[in-house]
Amino acid sequence: MPTILAIESSCDETSAAIIQDSKIVSNVIANQTIHRLYGGVVPELASRAHQQNIVPVVEQALVQANVPKKSLDAIAFTRGPGLLGALLVGVSFAKSMALALQRPLIEVNHMQAHVLAHFIEPPLPSFPFLCLTVSGGHTQIILVKDYLQMEIVGQTQDDAVGEAFDKTAKMLGLSYPGGPLIDRYAKAGNPQAYTFPKVAMPGFDYSFSGIKTAFLNFINKNKQKDTDFIKHNLADLCASMQQTLIQILLEKFQKAALHYQVKEVAIAGGVAANSGLRTQLTELAKKEQWQVYIPAFQYCTDNAAMIAMAAHYKFLAEDFASQEVSALARLPFSAS
Repeated sequence: MPTILAIESSCDETSAAIIQDSKIVSNVIANQTIHRLYGGVVPELASRAHQQNIVPVVEQALVQANVPKKSLDAIAFTRGPGLLGALLVGVSFAKSMALALQRPLIEVNHMQAHVLAHFIEPPLPSFPFLCLTVSGGHTQIILVKDYLQMEIVGQTQDDAVGEAFDKTAKMLGLSYPGGPLIDRYAKAGNPQAYTFPKVAMPGFDYSFSGIKTAFLNFINKNKQKDTDFIKHNLADLCASMQQTLIQILLEKFQKAALHYQVKEVAIAGGVAANSGLRTQLTELAKKEQWQVYIPAFQYCTDNAAMIAMAAHYKFLAEDFASQEVSALARLPFSAS
């Protein structure tokens, strides 16, 4: 079984992992806290931080796994989607290392890797299963037919749900990243306190741009009556907005599961760490008699372990990349 080094650099985490005999033996992540000063990820600062972090992160992953470079069978990397400057750091490093060691390259689609994070630790889903992949940049319903055979059956037509969480937090004066803070305050609030509109979309697609505008208008209108409206109602605002976003996600997801007649469902991506979403999906699964799969928190946010797992299956399929490969900010889903 192969030993693979995997590199993840799609956004603001520099990560490296080693997979050996289909088991993750190290997973190192360097976070970038500087973006909190700006209320969001600054692409240029992210790419510079990746350049500073990538060598020590890779070295630490190799040391933790007790794997010398010469024992590697392949080098894997996130090709996209993501921030182009950030991706270029990982792609360039992987290509250079593969060339120096004369090892094959494996390109990985970031979103497919999120799905395959479910195979890092048991329990493992069976095919076919339906995966709701939710993050700051993507919202997708994916029919997973095999390790490398997946079909997007629904997705956002504008903004991602993770962005909706973060922009809501910004409107409320909370720091970045705002999603976890919304989740924290929501636990003390009334999810039925306020009602926000849901945009009707055809099929299993989503839209989250309208709800952000509606929330902003709602806040501004009430601040005219009470300048401390947010301060007095923060928990209820967080709980009500979170509840609306979760309902939007799960209503379409439930319809898709019924349509495709699947009984195994999963969630993946950074927003999969949201406690409200986890709880309500689990409750819905009991009602629908689904078997639900939720990754450990460390494998929900961006990490190289999921890249390594995807690379493992691509290695077995002898699906290697050329040294001519380049980073793609909007890598097509079918490309992986």
